[in-house]
Amino acid sequence: MAATSHPDATLAAMDCLRDGGSAVDAAICAGALLAVVEPAETGIGGDCFALVAPHGAGLPVAFNGSGRAPAGADPEPLRARGLAHPEPESAEAVTIPGAIDAWCQLHERFGRLDFARLLAPAIRAAEAGFVVHERVALEWHRGADRLRRAPAFLSGGVPPRAGDRVRNPALAATLRTIAERGRAGFYEGPVAEAMVAALNERGGAHRAEDFAAHMGEFVDPISAPFRGRRIWQLPPNTPGATALTMLRLHERFAPEAGGFLSPAFAHRAIEIERLANAAQAALLGDPGHSGGKLDFMADEARLDEMAISIDPAHAMSPRVAEASAHTTCLSVVDRDGSMVSFINSIFHSFGSGICPDGTGILLQNRGAGFHLEAGHPGVLGPGRRPPHTLIPGMIGEDDAITGTFGVMGGPYQPMGHAHVLTAMLDYAMDPQAACDAPRYLPVAEGVEVEDSVPQSLRDGLASLGHRLLPAAEPLGGAQIVLVDRARGLLVGGSDPRKDGLALGR
Repeated sequence: MAATSHPDATLAAMDCLRDGGSAVDAAICAGALLAVVEPAETGIGGDCFALVAPHGAGLPVAFNGSGRAPAGADPEPLRARGLAHPEPESAEAVTIPGAIDAWCQLHERFGRLDFARLLAPAIRAAEAGFVVHERVALEWHRGADRLRRAPAFLSGGVPPRAGDRVRNPALAATLRTIAERGRAGFYEGPVAEAMVAALNERGGAHRAEDFAAHMGEFVDPISAPFRGRRIWQLPPNTPGATALTMLRLHERFAPEAGGFLSPAFAHRAIEIERLANAAQAALLGDPGHSGGKLDFMADEARLDEMAISIDPAHAMSPRVAEASAHTTCLSVVDRDGSMVSFINSIFHSFGSGICPDGTGILLQNRGAGFHLEAGHPGVLGPGRRPPHTLIPGMIGEDDAITGTFGVMGGPYQPMGHAHVLTAMLDYAMDPQAACDAPRYLPVAEGVEVEDSVPQSLRDGLASLGHRLLPAAEPLGGAQIVLVDRARGLLVGGSDPRKDGLALGR
């Protein structure tokens, strides 16, 4: 089974599985295609994280495919300008893209099919063209201003409409080079030289050596118990510990008798997000400097204090707000029971908007998440990784992995993990119902609510002191596959906020 945010990607993943490919093969194939057909959300100029469960048993394998700041990165000029973070459309916001290296390393360890076979659907789509789907068209329209420096993505200066056919022959050529040469086709040679030149023209400190030296890494996953299961995430620089902190707080309360859409549960979920997110803002950063984040998640006394601090009758003051971000996630289970949670992103809509000449690549702006405050775990510095939003997830039970999932959506992601897990494990929703359920997200000005949030819930939250705001866009996009081992079933769900679907055989 495969669940992705675009029908073409789900079909490509299923074709891989039919051809005898592994779950990782199918994920890379689908992820590469998404990098073509959902350019606002993802691309080969971005980063990638994954959790892999070989044969669905034992400890998941985790991969951190996030990029680093160049060796010449210097925060002082940005501090002198009074900035708190690098500007999203600047070269300083561009970290070395980690996705292609991640795909290559994951394929080397878990792949079965030829790497060129995995990229073939993406190459065809970029070369021959693809039909723009509705959510993709919406994001293209919203992000069009960022593309003024990337005319290859604006035909005649206008974003495409749903139903239009779009080609990206330059990206097809780049993907073909990667298919032939592997990671060297991206991190060395003409493609790397074009990326360096584009960034240097904009004042970036990037050098060819920064690209050639980039390597993602296999890391130890982190986990926490929740309702008799074990939830697996990646450690910092991802906010996996934030999602686990939220679950550890939820577990200190019984499920609400009024159900998932009761004001009492939604109020508590909002307050839990605010508390966990405030801790994240202070503690999350480069993996080598975020030990405090993991210590915080495991501090039972501190978690007890946080839970007690939640007033069931009144909302606390709004806490930290974060910028919106764009991502794709997907979940795959293969015939051997191996599974993968795979997430790829270029951060803000269309990333930095920087497209090196002749490559068709949009470079991510993950570096906009760096802090400039000296001493912060996420401060900008040479070779450092920024605080991230990407978190693949898995569900374990006894010695088996029983589910793979992800929730895209920038700052919504940790809350999104808690949202779908509490829906399924506390309120007995199936994966599709958990994807469909109305959503809300605390922001600096109050609480954003989707149009689908019922009036009874709105009234209840308002009576508790929450200031409700219409969500500017649909919140997140989940992709879930659960394994029912007792009945020999796979049960999938794909978020209606995206264009995709879940399919199995």
